[in-house]
Amino acid sequence: MRAHPAGPRHGDLVTDPGAMVAAPTAEAVDALAESVWPRHCSRGADGAMTIGGVDVRDIAADHGSPVYVLDEVDLRSRAREYASAYRQAGASRVYYAAKAFLSVAVARWVFEEGLGIDVASGGELAVAVRAGVPGDALLMHGNNKSMAEITAAIEYGVGRIVVDSFEEIARVASAAADAGVVQPVMVRATVGVEAHTHEFIATAHEDQKFGLSAETGAAEEAVRRIAKLPSLSLVGLHSHIGSQIFDSSGFEVAAGRIVSLAQRLHEEQGIDIAELNLGGGMGIAYVDSDDPINVADMAAQIGRIASRACADAGIDEPTLAFEPGRAIVGPAGITLYEVGTIKPVELDSGVVRTYVSVDGGMSDNIRTALYGAEYSVRLASRSSSAPPMLCRVVGKHCESGDVVVRDAWLPEDLAPGDLLAVAATGAYCRSMASNYNYLTRPGVVGVRDGAASTIIRRETMDDLLGLDTHA
Repeated sequence: MRAHPAGPRHGDLVTDPGAMVAAPTAEAVDALAESVWPRHCSRGADGAMTIGGVDVRDIAADHGSPVYVLDEVDLRSRAREYASAYRQAGASRVYYAAKAFLSVAVARWVFEEGLGIDVASGGELAVAVRAGVPGDALLMHGNNKSMAEITAAIEYGVGRIVVDSFEEIARVASAAADAGVVQPVMVRATVGVEAHTHEFIATAHEDQKFGLSAETGAAEEAVRRIAKLPSLSLVGLHSHIGSQIFDSSGFEVAAGRIVSLAQRLHEEQGIDIAELNLGGGMGIAYVDSDDPINVADMAAQIGRIASRACADAGIDEPTLAFEPGRAIVGPAGITLYEVGTIKPVELDSGVVRTYVSVDGGMSDNIRTALYGAEYSVRLASRSSSAPPMLCRVVGKHCESGDVVVRDAWLPEDLAPGDLLAVAATGAYCRSMASNYNYLTRPGVVGVRDGAASTIIRRETMDDLLGLDTHA
């Protein structure tokens, strides 16, 4: 996505009233689609939203707003489903991709439900260590791991380090030799496939910072170098093709190409690949129209694709590994905001769009401003039978592109002080949060069985000023 350097402009979105989608009913604006909202999210008898059996008004009163809320039982159940489905499809290892969202509590939850953890930095590794996740259940990614990060991973006994460059092979080998161990590694290979949501492109995707090309021979050269280093042990190949993927078509092309690489390694170097990690990227529903494939069906399809590719190549079938992240934590989370100001704006077409400003914004959810992500939003502190109005939910930052939900329908009687809930914010929102305009980052609250507890506390201004040496 290429955007204007000053941020996206939005005033020209609705220029033709005849092209407008008809307004939904008040009942539709009040409803909570099961595919989008957490599994234990509903409206109580008085119309207020509850999640995990806890009234959102109580959460906001006790923990402030904005606030991220995670349905623990939902998250755990999705972790179990992914572990089971992908193991049935031939996976020996299923890792939770920590970049989606990580805390000590979440690391413990996913490990207890049978997942390992994929970390991409020394910081994520430190969280997994603090959570007590054993080293052999961890995999480390990263295109520029520092020697300190590599050393920490090796000292903790991380089960897989995915090497991303020739320099990194030398660094990992040196650190492993210094530690007197043989470090298991995988080679991240780029296979010329990019997949996102409903489409994939199978050419011209070597131009990226991750991995070593399977097309140019760089991946094969990496394997050759690893084989010569006694402190390294090659356990497999890694391929990640994208994110928010709704079907298996991209995996089919990618699996064929990574298996072809394994075949060449067998024939030319006499090296058998024991494990293929096909990455993650499984998608979720952010809005009602999103229709990702069922987890069990996706897993079964990918398993069959890998088996068929190996049979066609005439090689033994390696075990598989996967790294779902968003698909586990994303649907289990919501963000609560308080409405501050409400401003109707008449567009040139005569259409009125109402700008609803909330007490957060791009500092707690950058995804809308960054690449036009879509979200579902609902009035959460009460129900309403008022007619719907076209809204844009925006934040309080000094940016015209500070948008939380770009186009939404909310009740006409919306008022300052109401609470709004945005669905499917468990992944990447807290992970990518910032302190832009010196806003403090929201806390994360876990809910289950009618009780709420703090997972990550809300930042305070003292936290921020504590970093300023002149404060």
